[in-house]
Amino acid sequence: MTTFILVAGAHTGGWIWREVATGLRESGARAHPVTLSGMGEPGRPAGPGTDLETHIGELLCLIDELDAAEVVLVGHCYGIYPVLGAADRRPERIARIVHLDAGMPRHGDQALALVPDEAVRDRLSHRTGAGEDDWLTPPPPSPEAWQQWGSVAGIPSAALTRLTDNAVPQPVGTLTQPLHLTGAASTLPATGVLCTGNGSSIAMVEGLVGLGDPRFQALADPRVTFFELDTGHWPMLSRADEVAGTLLRAAAGEGHRVTATSEQPAHLRPFLLDVPERRRERIGRVDLHFPGDLADGLSGTEGPWPAVVFVHGGPVHPDVRPTPREWPGFVGYARLVADLGAVGVTLDHRLHDLADYGRAAEDIAEAVDLVRADPRVDADRVALWFFSAGGLLSADWLAEPPPWLRCVAATYPILASMPNWGLVEARFRPAVAVRSAKGLPFVLTRIESERAEIAATVEAFLAAAKECGAAVEVIDVPLGRHGFETTDRSEQARRAVEHAARSVLGHLRD
Repeated sequence: MTTFILVAGAHTGGWIWREVATGLRESGARAHPVTLSGMGEPGRPAGPGTDLETHIGELLCLIDELDAAEVVLVGHCYGIYPVLGAADRRPERIARIVHLDAGMPRHGDQALALVPDEAVRDRLSHRTGAGEDDWLTPPPPSPEAWQQWGSVAGIPSAALTRLTDNAVPQPVGTLTQPLHLTGAASTLPATGVLCTGNGSSIAMVEGLVGLGDPRFQALADPRVTFFELDTGHWPMLSRADEVAGTLLRAAAGEGHRVTATSEQPAHLRPFLLDVPERRRERIGRVDLHFPGDLADGLSGTEGPWPAVVFVHGGPVHPDVRPTPREWPGFVGYARLVADLGAVGVTLDHRLHDLADYGRAAEDIAEAVDLVRADPRVDADRVALWFFSAGGLLSADWLAEPPPWLRCVAATYPILASMPNWGLVEARFRPAVAVRSAKGLPFVLTRIESERAEIAATVEAFLAAAKECGAAVEVIDVPLGRHGFETTDRSEQARRAVEHAARSVLGHLRD
């Protein structure tokens, strides 16, 4: 008989698991939905000093009291923090850890990262200790604000009302106290249940592993499995029966396994076009690929040529090698525009985590200044070309386009923060910024086989662009997928890349 301990996310208690617990028990399992201190009924606030360690201690007491050789710990959202803390101290009692639409916090992380309101995060991060005014404690979201914590897709209206009515303020210390881990929890079997409506998917996990990010290599461990649920962030309210069945399968060791392969990763495969190598010059984090033959010198009298700056997506861990500016896809694009008579610029920016968009934006602005200052570049004819999650970084340039910026391009872009990307600053909203683009040409390469949650951000951007009369050209890639430039050598894919490059160069020459 499998024993489950179910730990809820922020502002909620054991009540949120009612239907899931019923389904588990009807299948013969034991289910223990947990209401941690300060996360119970409205009107029963947390006591003084309630923090993450309080919640970890309560889970340890429950584990020690249960008449079960091993238990399956299930953590949703914030709940994964106390779950990992407890598992780390009782690894011999834990059969499996289940991350139900929850992240992978590490030693020293704070659950504060989950709070979507930037102003609230800032206030709490500067909190000096217990006993301060109650206003520091984040209140439960209003019915309209739950979407900021995660997608509410699939939740019936009655269940959303129940979520709002039963939610309570989150104890401050549970968010600000760092998680302490020794590493014992990382040795346990684990399952990730990914809610696609909230921006997660098995394909995304496989991409992170294939990218070589050391933070995610453990996900290829054969003891780690994955499931997808086609719903939003609260599957226990939208798909309770499916959640119960998935937890039973997870406990049995079922699920999709991500395998580390010796094959060349997709992003390091050759570019789909055979473009000749071009003269390259490296300056700090920036590579400039110049027109002309490889054997030609780099005379300061050459040019000036227009320039196209290619901006990669991410997040990309700083230890990933080679770095994005050397990936065949970006080098291929840079050589392609050099072949067409412009300087192709690749760069490495510091989007290492979702909280780094501001820093990445600074890196891009610095790189653009460097490129425009080069005497071989026509400073009045520059284009910026964004890829994937780098699409959010286009917002700054759309909001206040300088006169020398002749075109913005984006390929399979993410043009709005995913529901589970709580740390992204509000300024990175291309669908809002495009209203200020003032006729700036925008060349969008759209892939047919895009993940639904990403495609929705593109369609929202296009709707906003149409409403304000923005100059957007859409180039579609039939059957195209993320990173198709190094995985698809079809004639349609080749034509799309060439079409996009010639469109951008056309705007630079106008």
